[in-house]
Amino acid sequence: MAGFKESQTSSTLAEINIVPLVDVVLVLLIIFMITAPVLQSGIEVELPKTKTVKAITEERLVLTIDRSQRLYVGNDLVNVHELGDRLRRRMPAGQTSVFMRCDESVPFGTFATVMDTVRQAGLENISVVTQPIK
Repeated sequence: MAGFKESQTSSTLAEINIVPLVDVVLVLLIIFMITAPVLQSGIEVELPKTKTVKAITEERLVLTIDRSQRLYVGNDLVNVHELGDRLRRRMPAGQTSVFMRCDESVPFGTFATVMDTVRQAGLENISVVTQPIK
C-alpha cells in the first residue's frame, strides 16, 4: 500500500462559479422592483395632489373610487350598498382603519357617501391617499 500515490484533485473543479447566479438574481430583483407597485394597486386612479403627504408605513385595507365612480375593496368591485357587510367580513380582527383612494374627478357627493358608509360600518380611522405636488 505504500507504493500507491495519493491522487491529487484539482481545487478548480470543487469551486462553483457564482457569477451567473448573481446576474440572474439581480435581474429577478429588478423585475420584482418594477412590478411590485403595479401589483399593489391595479386600479387606475388620478390621485389629488397636496403639499403635505404622509408616508404609508402600515398595511391596511384599501378602498378605491375610480374615474367612473366604481367602488373597489382591495381589487374587488363592490356595490356601495354592500360595502358595510363586505368591510365587516374583510377587516382583520381589531383593525379599524382603512386607506381611501379616490380619483380627483369624482364628485364630492360620491366621496361623502362612501365615507359615511365606511363610518357606519364601524371604521373611524379613514386615511385619504394623495400624491405630492412636484
